[in-house]
Amino acid sequence: MLSKAVDALKSDKKVRTIIIRSEVPGIFCAGADLKERAKMPSSEVGPFVSKIRAVINDIANLPVPTIAAIDGLALGGGLELALACDIRVAASSAKMGLVETRLAIIPGGGGTQRLPRAIGMSLAKELIFSARVLDGQEAKAVGLISHVLEQNQEGDAAYQKALDLAREFLPQGPVAMRVAKLAINQGMEVDLVTGLAIEEACYAQTISTKDRLEGLLAFKEKRPPRYKGE
Repeated sequence: MLSKAVDALKSDKKVRTIIIRSEVPGIFCAGADLKERAKMPSSEVGPFVSKIRAVINDIANLPVPTIAAIDGLALGGGLELALACDIRVAASSAKMGLVETRLAIIPGGGGTQRLPRAIGMSLAKELIFSARVLDGQEAKAVGLISHVLEQNQEGDAAYQKALDLAREFLPQGPVAMRVAKLAINQGMEVDLVTGLAIEEACYAQTISTKDRLEGLLAFKEKRPPRYKGE
């Protein structure tokens, strides 16, 4: 279901920002179904995890900003799903961790690669080696999430914050948002000189857009711009 939803979002030009949340109270994503995994033949485990990895990679490669709203447990593959998002926000009561080493395996949905990119190699190793679970405040302290909120009565404090962030993103030029994300993502994987060349190429994609001209006109006329993604 998640794979189909992501496939539909990839090509929908009307989508400006994507929020990933759970409607299950107290749980963002609890990771693998261990009872199911225990019955799974060894020959099926690798291909099954490869499918999960592919879906998480697809989320990471979505062209628009993505926000993970973590209002509960995000363990194992659940945290890997959140790590694939551009921004993570969580309730202080949320619990997050890559706990796979407890089960004598390692994170298989990108966690060994995305966690050190998010919080640094040494700290990522410590968390993976210990299978430690962090609450929202601890996750904020290590830079795993951008915002931490006290949970509300509805249990959706992180989701409400994600909506606030999305509303901040929505007025900006759609083409600019997509190429800004592309420039940052690609630039982080290369040296600075190559990264600056990527930025130059991405900037060039905005120069001929109608939206750029609309932005200048709106500034001149002292009104909000009406961007169309063109």
